[in-house]
Amino acid sequence: MPTAVLPDTPHYTLPLPTTHELDWADLPIIDLSKASTPEGRAQLSIQVRDALTTSGFFYVVNHGHTLEQTARIFDIADVPFEQVSSEEKQAYTGNIKETGSYQGYKLRSYWHVHNGVRDQIENYNVNRDVTKRRHPEALRPFIPEISAFARHNHFKVLHPILQLVARGLELPENTLVDTHGFDADGETYVRFMKYYSRSEDDEIRSQNVWLKGHTDFGSITILWSQPVSALQILSPDGKWRWVKHIDNALVINAGDCLEFLSGGFYKATVHRVVQPPPDQRQYNRLGVFYFCIPDDRLRLDPLMHSPVLQRVGFNDRFKRHNIELPVVEEWRRARTSAYGQSELKKGEQPGIEEEVIGGLVVKHYN
Repeated sequence: MPTAVLPDTPHYTLPLPTTHELDWADLPIIDLSKASTPEGRAQLSIQVRDALTTSGFFYVVNHGHTLEQTARIFDIADVPFEQVSSEEKQAYTGNIKETGSYQGYKLRSYWHVHNGVRDQIENYNVNRDVTKRRHPEALRPFIPEISAFARHNHFKVLHPILQLVARGLELPENTLVDTHGFDADGETYVRFMKYYSRSEDDEIRSQNVWLKGHTDFGSITILWSQPVSALQILSPDGKWRWVKHIDNALVINAGDCLEFLSGGFYKATVHRVVQPPPDQRQYNRLGVFYFCIPDDRLRLDPLMHSPVLQRVGFNDRFKRHNIELPVVEEWRRARTSAYGQSELKKGEQPGIEEEVIGGLVVKHYN
Protein backbone atom coordinates (compact mmCIF):
# COMPACT_ATOMS: atom_id res chain seq x y z
CA MET A 1 0.00 0.00 0.00
CA PRO A 2 1.52 3.40 -0.95
CA THR A 3 2.39 5.79 1.87
CA ALA A 4 0.24 8.93 2.05
CA VAL A 5 2.13 12.02 0.97
CA LEU A 6 1.77 14.73 3.62
CA PRO A 7 1.66 18.41 2.64
CA ASP A 8 5.02 20.10 2.97
CA THR A 9 5.82 22.79 5.54
CA PRO A 10 9.07 24.12 7.00
CA HIS A 11 10.38 22.14 9.96
CA TYR A 12 10.03 23.94 13.29
CA THR A 13 13.25 23.47 15.25
CA LEU A 14 12.60 23.40 18.98
CA PRO A 15 15.13 25.34 21.09
CA LEU A 16 17.48 23.58 23.47
CA PRO A 17 16.34 23.25 27.10
CA THR A 18 17.65 25.76 29.59
CA THR A 19 20.93 25.06 31.35
CA HIS A 20 19.85 27.11 34.37
CA GLU A 21 19.14 25.24 37.58
CA LEU A 22 15.59 26.31 38.36
CA ASP A 23 13.32 25.38 41.24
CA TRP A 24 11.63 22.53 39.39
CA ALA A 25 8.28 21.07 40.46
CA ASP A 26 8.49 17.40 41.44
CA LEU A 27 5.72 15.91 39.33
CA PRO A 28 4.82 12.21 38.98
CA ILE A 29 5.15 10.49 35.60
CA ILE A 30 2.21 8.35 34.47
CA ASP A 31 3.02 5.58 31.99
CA LEU A 32 -0.23 5.48 30.03
CA SER A 33 0.69 2.22 28.31
CA LYS A 34 -0.14 0.50 31.61
CA ALA A 35 -3.77 1.63 31.28
CA SER A 36 -4.41 -1.18 28.79
CA THR A 37 -5.12 -3.68 31.59
CA PRO A 38 -7.45 -3.53 34.63
CA GLU A 39 -4.47 -4.15 36.91
CA GLY A 40 -2.55 -1.32 35.32
CA ARG A 41 -5.48 1.07 35.62
CA ALA A 42 -5.90 0.18 39.28
CA GLN A 43 -2.25 1.08 39.90
CA LEU A 44 -2.29 4.24 37.80
CA SER A 45 -5.55 5.51 39.33
CA ILE A 46 -3.83 5.77 42.72
CA GLN A 47 -0.97 7.78 41.19
CA VAL A 48 -3.39 10.09 39.37
CA ARG A 49 -5.57 10.54 42.46
CA ASP A 50 -2.52 11.45 44.55
CA ALA A 51 -1.26 13.88 41.89
CA LEU A 52 -4.60 15.65 41.47
CA THR A 53 -5.10 16.04 45.22
CA THR A 54 -1.59 17.48 45.83
CA SER A 55 0.28 19.34 43.09
CA GLY A 56 -2.56 19.00 40.60
CA PHE A 57 -0.16 18.30 37.73
CA PHE A 58 1.45 15.20 36.31
CA TYR A 59 3.33 14.04 33.21
CA VAL A 60 2.09 11.37 30.81
CA VAL A 61 4.46 9.23 28.73
CA ASN A 62 3.86 6.36 26.30
CA HIS A 63 0.71 8.03 25.01
CA GLY A 64 0.84 6.56 21.52
CA HIS A 65 2.53 9.39 19.60
CA THR A 66 6.11 8.97 18.40
CA LEU A 67 8.73 11.70 18.59
CA GLU A 68 8.39 12.09 14.82
CA GLN A 69 4.62 12.56 15.05
CA THR A 70 5.03 15.11 17.81
CA ALA A 71 7.65 17.00 15.77
CA ARG A 72 5.20 17.05 12.86
CA ILE A 73 2.41 18.59 14.95
CA PHE A 74 4.80 21.36 16.07
CA ASP A 75 5.61 22.00 12.40
CA ILE A 76 1.89 22.37 11.74
CA ALA A 77 1.37 24.47 14.88
CA ASP A 78 3.67 27.17 13.50
CA VAL A 79 1.74 27.51 10.22
CA PRO A 80 -1.05 29.84 11.46
CA PHE A 81 1.54 32.24 12.86
CA GLU A 82 4.27 32.27 10.20
CA GLN A 83 2.38 31.56 6.98
CA VAL A 84 -0.73 33.72 7.41
CA SER A 85 -0.73 37.47 6.76
CA SER A 86 -1.86 39.99 9.37
CA GLU A 87 -4.87 40.81 7.19
CA GLU A 88 -5.95 37.19 6.95
CA LYS A 89 -5.44 36.71 10.69
CA GLN A 90 -7.85 39.57 11.29
CA ALA A 91 -10.41 37.91 9.04
CA TYR A 92 -10.24 34.70 11.08
CA THR A 93 -10.16 36.31 14.53
CA GLY A 94 -12.72 35.00 16.98
CA ASN A 95 -15.36 37.27 18.48
CA ILE A 96 -14.29 36.11 21.94
CA LYS A 97 -15.97 38.49 24.35
CA GLU A 98 -19.35 38.43 22.61
CA THR A 99 -19.53 34.70 21.87
CA GLY A 100 -17.65 33.26 24.86
CA SER A 101 -15.69 31.09 22.42
CA TYR A 102 -12.00 31.05 21.52
CA GLN A 103 -12.48 29.49 18.06
CA GLY A 104 -10.20 31.13 15.50
CA TYR A 105 -7.43 33.58 16.36
CA LYS A 106 -6.80 35.39 19.60
CA LEU A 107 -4.33 38.05 18.49
CA ARG A 108 -1.68 39.88 20.50
CA SER A 109 -2.66 42.57 23.01
CA TYR A 110 -6.21 41.23 23.55
CA TRP A 111 -5.59 40.28 27.20
CA HIS A 112 -4.64 42.77 29.90
CA VAL A 113 -1.85 41.34 32.07
CA HIS A 114 -0.91 43.93 34.71
CA ASN A 115 -0.20 47.68 35.12
CA GLY A 116 -1.44 48.45 31.62
CA VAL A 117 0.70 45.74 30.00
CA ARG A 118 -1.02 43.74 27.25
CA ASP A 119 -0.13 40.19 26.25
CA GLN A 120 2.21 39.32 23.36
CA ILE A 121 0.60 35.96 22.66
CA GLU A 122 -1.19 34.66 19.58
CA ASN A 123 -3.53 31.66 19.65
CA TYR A 124 -5.17 29.72 16.90
CA ASN A 125 -7.94 27.48 18.18
CA VAL A 126 -9.61 24.60 16.31
CA ASN A 127 -12.71 22.84 17.64
CA ARG A 128 -12.38 19.04 17.70
CA ASP A 129 -15.02 19.17 14.96
CA VAL A 130 -12.67 20.84 12.49
CA THR A 131 -15.55 21.55 10.09
CA LYS A 132 -17.26 24.00 12.45
CA ARG A 133 -15.64 26.98 10.75
CA ARG A 134 -13.34 27.82 7.86
CA HIS A 135 -9.60 28.11 8.39
CA PRO A 136 -6.85 30.28 6.88
CA GLU A 137 -5.78 29.12 3.44
CA ALA A 138 -2.25 28.10 4.50
CA LEU A 139 -3.67 25.81 7.22
CA ARG A 140 -6.29 24.05 5.09
CA PRO A 141 -4.00 21.30 3.72
CA PHE A 142 -3.21 20.29 7.32
CA ILE A 143 -6.78 20.09 8.62
CA PRO A 144 -7.00 16.29 8.22
CA GLU A 145 -3.88 15.92 10.38
CA ILE A 146 -5.26 18.33 12.99
CA SER A 147 -8.49 16.32 13.05
CA ALA A 148 -6.54 13.09 13.58
CA PHE A 149 -4.53 14.81 16.32
CA ALA A 150 -7.73 15.89 18.08
CA ARG A 151 -9.05 12.33 17.93
CA HIS A 152 -5.81 10.93 19.31
CA ASN A 153 -5.91 13.35 22.24
CA HIS A 154 -9.56 12.63 22.90
CA PHE A 155 -9.65 8.85 22.69
CA LYS A 156 -6.07 7.82 23.46
CA VAL A 157 -5.22 10.37 26.17
CA LEU A 158 -8.28 12.14 27.60
CA HIS A 159 -10.57 9.11 27.91
CA PRO A 160 -7.95 6.88 29.60
CA ILE A 161 -7.14 9.70 32.03
CA LEU A 162 -10.84 10.21 32.79
CA GLN A 163 -11.15 6.50 33.51
CA LEU A 164 -8.33 6.78 36.04
CA VAL A 165 -9.90 9.90 37.58
CA ALA A 166 -13.26 8.10 37.95
CA ARG A 167 -11.54 5.11 39.57
CA GLY A 168 -10.01 7.52 42.08
CA LEU A 169 -13.57 8.46 43.07
CA GLU A 170 -14.53 4.75 43.19
CA LEU A 171 -16.98 5.29 40.36
CA PRO A 172 -17.53 3.18 37.23
CA GLU A 173 -14.66 3.80 34.82
CA ASN A 174 -16.75 5.47 32.13
CA THR A 175 -18.59 7.89 34.44
CA LEU A 176 -16.60 10.88 33.18
CA VAL A 177 -15.88 9.46 29.72
CA ASP A 178 -19.63 9.53 29.11
CA THR A 179 -19.70 13.28 29.82
CA HIS A 180 -16.93 14.03 27.28
CA GLY A 181 -18.39 12.82 24.00
CA PHE A 182 -16.39 13.59 20.88
CA ASP A 183 -19.55 14.21 18.85
CA ALA A 184 -21.51 15.98 21.58
CA ASP A 185 -22.15 19.73 21.58
CA GLY A 186 -19.15 21.35 23.23
CA GLU A 187 -16.00 23.39 22.97
CA THR A 188 -13.12 20.92 23.48
CA TYR A 189 -10.40 22.14 21.13
CA VAL A 190 -6.84 22.07 19.85
CA ARG A 191 -4.88 25.23 20.55
CA PHE A 192 -1.68 26.37 18.86
CA MET A 193 -0.15 29.20 20.88
CA LYS A 194 2.88 31.39 20.25
CA TYR A 195 4.46 33.58 22.93
CA TYR A 196 6.57 36.44 21.59
CA SER A 197 9.27 38.28 23.54
CA ARG A 198 8.32 41.58 25.21
CA SER A 199 9.97 44.92 25.83
CA GLU A 200 12.05 45.44 28.95
CA ASP A 201 9.54 48.06 30.09
CA ASP A 202 6.68 45.52 29.84
CA GLU A 203 8.72 42.99 31.81
CA ILE A 204 9.36 45.50 34.60
CA ARG A 205 5.76 46.73 34.79
CA SER A 206 4.31 43.21 34.80
CA GLN A 207 7.02 41.82 37.13
CA ASN A 208 8.01 39.34 34.38
CA VAL A 209 4.56 37.71 34.40
CA TRP A 210 3.21 36.84 30.93
CA LEU A 211 -0.04 35.23 32.10
CA LYS A 212 -1.26 35.68 35.66
CA GLY A 213 -1.81 32.69 37.88
CA HIS A 214 -5.17 31.19 36.99
CA THR A 215 -7.15 27.97 36.75
CA ASP A 216 -8.39 26.52 33.47
CA PHE A 217 -12.16 26.46 33.14
CA GLY A 218 -12.51 22.97 31.64
CA SER A 219 -11.93 19.53 33.11
CA ILE A 220 -8.50 18.37 31.88
CA THR A 221 -5.81 20.29 30.02
CA ILE A 222 -3.27 18.42 27.88
CA LEU A 223 -0.07 20.34 27.14
CA TRP A 224 2.47 18.82 24.73
CA SER A 225 5.80 19.45 26.44
CA GLN A 226 8.24 21.85 24.72
CA PRO A 227 11.64 23.04 25.93
CA VAL A 228 11.23 26.79 26.54
CA SER A 229 10.75 27.05 30.32
CA ALA A 230 8.04 29.51 31.30
CA LEU A 231 5.21 27.50 32.91
CA GLN A 232 5.08 27.61 36.69
CA ILE A 233 2.66 25.94 39.09
CA LEU A 234 1.58 27.13 42.53
CA SER A 235 2.79 24.33 44.79
CA PRO A 236 0.91 23.25 47.93
CA ASP A 237 3.49 25.10 50.07
CA GLY A 238 2.59 28.38 48.32
CA LYS A 239 5.76 28.59 46.18
CA TRP A 240 5.86 28.97 42.41
CA ARG A 241 7.86 26.18 40.79
CA TRP A 242 8.90 25.61 37.18
CA VAL A 243 7.62 22.74 35.04
CA LYS A 244 10.55 20.94 33.43
CA HIS A 245 10.48 19.78 29.82
CA ILE A 246 10.49 16.05 29.10
CA ASP A 247 10.85 15.00 25.46
CA ASN A 248 7.55 13.74 24.00
CA ALA A 249 5.77 13.92 27.35
CA LEU A 250 2.41 15.51 28.11
CA VAL A 251 1.76 17.83 31.02
CA ILE A 252 -1.70 17.29 32.50
CA ASN A 253 -3.67 19.46 34.91
CA ALA A 254 -7.20 19.70 36.27
CA GLY A 255 -9.60 22.60 35.68
CA ASP A 256 -12.71 24.13 37.22
CA CYS A 257 -15.21 21.64 35.80
CA LEU A 258 -13.39 18.67 37.33
CA GLU A 259 -13.24 20.47 40.68
CA PHE A 260 -16.99 21.12 40.55
CA LEU A 261 -17.87 17.57 39.49
CA SER A 262 -15.65 16.05 42.17
CA GLY A 263 -17.03 18.30 44.90
CA GLY A 264 -13.58 19.82 45.44
CA PHE A 265 -11.87 16.43 45.90
CA TYR A 266 -9.77 17.23 42.83
CA LYS A 267 -8.65 20.86 42.80
CA ALA A 268 -8.43 23.08 39.73
CA THR A 269 -4.73 23.88 39.74
CA VAL A 270 -3.23 27.36 39.67
CA HIS A 271 -0.50 28.00 37.11
CA ARG A 272 1.06 30.96 35.33
CA VAL A 273 3.48 31.81 32.51
CA VAL A 274 6.53 33.99 33.17
CA GLN A 275 9.55 35.26 31.27
CA PRO A 276 11.88 32.36 30.35
CA PRO A 277 15.35 32.06 31.93
CA PRO A 278 18.13 34.21 30.38
CA ASP A 279 19.48 31.56 27.99
CA GLN A 280 16.03 31.14 26.35
CA ARG A 281 14.82 34.74 26.11
CA GLN A 282 15.81 35.06 22.44
CA TYR A 283 13.29 32.36 21.47
CA ASN A 284 9.59 32.54 20.82
CA ARG A 285 7.67 29.84 22.67
CA LEU A 286 5.40 27.61 20.58
CA GLY A 287 2.75 25.65 22.46
CA VAL A 288 0.39 22.80 21.50
CA PHE A 289 -2.61 22.08 23.73
CA TYR A 290 -5.80 20.06 23.87
CA PHE A 291 -8.28 21.81 26.16
CA CYS A 292 -10.91 19.33 27.36
CA ILE A 293 -14.34 20.55 28.42
CA PRO A 294 -17.35 18.39 29.34
CA ASP A 295 -20.44 18.31 27.14
CA ASP A 296 -22.20 21.68 27.03
CA ARG A 297 -25.49 20.39 28.48
CA LEU A 298 -23.92 18.77 31.54
CA ARG A 299 -24.95 20.39 34.82
CA LEU A 300 -21.96 20.94 37.11
CA ASP A 301 -23.40 18.95 39.99
CA PRO A 302 -21.00 17.04 42.28
CA LEU A 303 -20.95 13.29 41.70
CA MET A 304 -22.45 12.64 45.11
CA HIS A 305 -22.88 8.92 44.47
CA SER A 306 -19.09 8.60 44.68
CA PRO A 307 -18.23 6.45 47.73
CA VAL A 308 -15.15 8.64 48.22
CA LEU A 309 -17.19 11.84 48.43
CA GLN A 310 -19.66 10.16 50.76
CA ARG A 311 -16.76 9.30 53.09
CA VAL A 312 -14.72 12.51 52.97
CA GLY A 313 -17.48 14.99 52.24
CA PHE A 314 -17.66 17.43 49.36
CA ASN A 315 -17.82 21.12 48.63
CA ASP A 316 -20.65 22.30 46.40
CA ARG A 317 -19.53 25.89 45.85
CA PHE A 318 -22.71 26.83 44.00
CA LYS A 319 -25.21 25.55 46.55
CA ARG A 320 -23.09 26.92 49.40
CA HIS A 321 -23.62 30.39 47.92
CA ASN A 322 -27.25 29.74 46.94
CA ILE A 323 -26.38 29.90 43.26
CA GLU A 324 -28.24 27.85 40.68
CA LEU A 325 -25.94 25.19 39.25
CA PRO A 326 -24.81 26.22 35.76
CA VAL A 327 -24.44 23.90 32.83
CA VAL A 328 -20.98 23.64 31.30
CA GLU A 329 -21.80 25.95 28.41
CA GLU A 330 -22.78 28.77 30.77
CA TRP A 331 -19.59 28.44 32.81
CA ARG A 332 -17.15 28.17 29.90
CA ARG A 333 -18.75 31.06 27.98
CA ALA A 334 -18.67 33.31 31.06
CA ARG A 335 -15.03 32.53 31.86
CA THR A 336 -13.92 32.88 28.24
CA SER A 337 -15.66 36.24 27.82
CA ALA A 338 -14.21 37.63 31.03
CA TYR A 339 -10.59 36.44 30.86
CA GLY A 340 -8.16 39.31 30.34
CA GLN A 341 -11.06 41.74 29.82
CA SER A 342 -12.60 42.17 33.27
CA GLU A 343 -11.61 44.84 35.73
CA LEU A 344 -10.18 42.82 38.61
CA LYS A 345 -10.47 43.91 42.22
CA LYS A 346 -7.87 43.38 44.94
CA GLY A 347 -8.52 40.31 47.01
CA GLU A 348 -8.08 39.97 50.75
CA GLN A 349 -4.75 38.14 50.30
CA PRO A 350 -1.68 39.96 48.96
CA GLY A 351 -0.99 39.38 45.27
CA ILE A 352 -4.47 38.06 44.52
CA GLU A 353 -7.07 39.82 42.37
CA GLU A 354 -10.66 38.71 42.01
CA GLU A 355 -13.67 38.83 39.76
CA VAL A 356 -17.14 37.36 40.19
CA ILE A 357 -18.40 34.99 37.48
CA GLY A 358 -21.77 33.30 37.76
CA GLY A 359 -21.90 34.35 41.41
CA LEU A 360 -18.55 32.67 42.27
CA VAL A 361 -15.30 34.43 43.09
CA VAL A 362 -12.59 33.62 40.54
CA LYS A 363 -9.04 34.42 41.65
CA HIS A 364 -6.05 35.60 39.64
CA TYR A 365 -2.55 35.39 41.13
CA ASN A 366 0.29 37.84 40.50
